[in-house]
Amino acid sequence: MKQHYYAAILAGGLGTRFWPKSRASFPKQFLDILNTGETLIQSTYKRYSSFIPSKNIFIITSDEYVDIIKEQLPEIPVENILAEPSRKNTAPCVAYISFKLLEKDPSACLIVAPSDHLVTDTKTFEELSLKGLRFAEKNKAFVTLGITPTYPNTGYGYIQFDPSLPKEETVFKVKNFSEKPDLELAKTFIASGDFLWNAGIFMWNVKDVVEAFEKFQPEMYELFAAEKDNLNTANEQEAIERVYPLCTSISIDYAIMEKADNVYVIPASFGWSDLGTWNSAYTNLKKDKYENALAGENILIIDSKNSMVHAPHEKLVVLQGLDDFIVVDTQDVLLICKKENEQQVKEFLNLVKKHKGDKYL
Repeated sequence: MKQHYYAAILAGGLGTRFWPKSRASFPKQFLDILNTGETLIQSTYKRYSSFIPSKNIFIITSDEYVDIIKEQLPEIPVENILAEPSRKNTAPCVAYISFKLLEKDPSACLIVAPSDHLVTDTKTFEELSLKGLRFAEKNKAFVTLGITPTYPNTGYGYIQFDPSLPKEETVFKVKNFSEKPDLELAKTFIASGDFLWNAGIFMWNVKDVVEAFEKFQPEMYELFAAEKDNLNTANEQEAIERVYPLCTSISIDYAIMEKADNVYVIPASFGWSDLGTWNSAYTNLKKDKYENALAGENILIIDSKNSMVHAPHEKLVVLQGLDDFIVVDTQDVLLICKKENEQQVKEFLNLVKKHKGDKYL
C-alpha cells in the first residue's frame, strides 16, 4: 500500500428513499440494510482499508453524524472524520479534502467514493481501484470506474467512452456524461456498447483537482484557498464553518468532471449496486423459493411471492397473501407498498411531513 494513496468516503446523505428505516437522524449508510451484520459504512471502510492505509482514510459527513461514525468506526482517527456544517452536494466536500491533503501531502493521490454502495467482488474492485490510482498518478488524469450495465436502468447516470482510443489497456477517454435517461434512451445506451453506469467513484492527484477547481470553479477555489493555512490545524473547523455557507451547492460531476478534458474511465464489473431504493435491496437480499426476501429473524410469510419484508429481529411479523410488495416495519412506522410504486417513497415522505410534521422523518 502506497503512503501517498488516500480515500475519502462521503457519508453525509439522507437516504430518503430507504424511509422509514432510514431517517434524517440515522440515515441508510449507518444501517445494516442487507442483514449482513455490518452497516453500509462499515463494509465500505473495510473495503478501502484492504488497499489504503487506515490512517489515510477520511470520512466526510454532516456534523450531526460524527458521533455515529465514532461509534461504528472506532478504529478511524477522530481527526479523519471531517464534519460539514451544511449539505452543499459533493463539490465542496471534494474541495475540502483536496485542499486539506494538498497542504498535508502534495503528492497525495485520492479516491473519492460514496459510503452506501454494495460491492460483492472486492478483489476485482481493489485491483481496478489501484489501476485507476496508478493511472491518475502517472497521467495528470481524472479517472472514474464505470459499471458495465446489465440492463437499461433509468435510475443511474451514464458515462460514454471512446472504445477506439484506449490510453492503456482497459482505460478509455470519456466522451461525455449523461443524466438519468428515460427507458427508450437507456435501451439505446445499452445497445451502443459504449455506455457505462456512473458509480460516482473518482480518482485524481489532489494538486490536479485543486487546479481544476481554480479553472472551473474559481469562486469556490478562492474560498478554500483563503483558508488553506488553517487546514490541518486547531482552527480547521472554524475555517470550514466560514467557507461552507458561501459555497455553491453543486455536484463534483457538474463542477469538474463534465468540464475537464482529461477524464478517463475503466469499465468494471465487481457486483456493484448503489443500493438507492428498496427494490435494489430486494435484488441483493437472499430469497426463498418463492422469491421472497426477508430481513428479520421472526418473519413468517404465507401464500406470498416476490416480496420483501424488513422488520426488527425481536418483532414477530406474520404476513399472508402478498405479491410484489415491499413491507418495512420499524418501531414507529409501518410502510406497505407495491414494489412497482417504490419510487413514490419521497412523495409518501412529503405527505407525512404535511400531515404529521417532522416527527417521523
